[in-house]
Amino acid sequence: MIYTVTFNPSLDYIVSVDHFKVGEVNRTTEELMFPGGKGINVSMVLKNLGYESVALGFMAGFTGNEIVRLLEERKVTSDFISVQEGISRINVKMRSDEESEINGMGPAIGHEDIQRLYSQLDKLKENDVLVLAGSIPSVMPESMYMDIMKYLEGRNIRIIVDATKDLLLNVLQYHPFLIKPNNHELGEIFGVKLRTKDDVVPYARKMQEKGARNVLVSMAGEGALLVTEEGRVYESMPPKGEVKNSVGAGDSMVAGFLAGYLSSNDYERAFYMGLCTGSASAFSDNLATADEVRDLLTQLGKTYI
Repeated sequence: MIYTVTFNPSLDYIVSVDHFKVGEVNRTTEELMFPGGKGINVSMVLKNLGYESVALGFMAGFTGNEIVRLLEERKVTSDFISVQEGISRINVKMRSDEESEINGMGPAIGHEDIQRLYSQLDKLKENDVLVLAGSIPSVMPESMYMDIMKYLEGRNIRIIVDATKDLLLNVLQYHPFLIKPNNHELGEIFGVKLRTKDDVVPYARKMQEKGARNVLVSMAGEGALLVTEEGRVYESMPPKGEVKNSVGAGDSMVAGFLAGYLSSNDYERAFYMGLCTGSASAFSDNLATADEVRDLLTQLGKTYI
């Protein structure tokens, strides 16, 4: 089974406003609402690709209930821990002449809530997959990802980590199955600018030297590359399409990689599935569907799904 963890799920309220004016009453021309959070995005895309997962994390209040309802509507299984204090956050994203975002805080997650999460993780079995994605709320220990990986060490669970800076560096000693920084995040870790795929490969290998098994690096319009634990490097420009929304594209890449790998145990297939799934989400107002991914794979001469 695949499990995803989203510590701070959200309701993403996306509004379009023509020529937003500060200090005046503005009216929307379009409104969308989605369950949000990186792990949740991974679960939703996996479902679109035909793979079941369980979304774990914390929820609270009427907004938490709505997140669960929206996931049920999409037939995504969740098992969130209900937190008593506060509400799950609402993230407002406004599309106008310029894009703006206001992100909520989220509920007050306590020690007992965290212990309940560990009890859930005890149910994971050998060869299960765990996706840890996104930031850690300020009310939780900054070492949370590292603590979880240490707790699960030796159980042969494949763990994917999509995080930045120290959150990512600190888990490498526990040998995550996959990490997925983008080129800017990878460069920031080492204090360099990484503009081309040739620039990226040596630093992806440095992450492997620190403990990562496979390193998938997204590069927006430059595509992506994968350095595998077998020493192979796969790289490609993205398929062609109009970018409409970059939110969730990285999470979709993780989901596509997982779907490709679990169906074949082949890293090349996993790489192209990840690339095209991330692109399909970027080319859509919603998250990638199987048909959209299939079309983009065909464009690159691949017929995986």
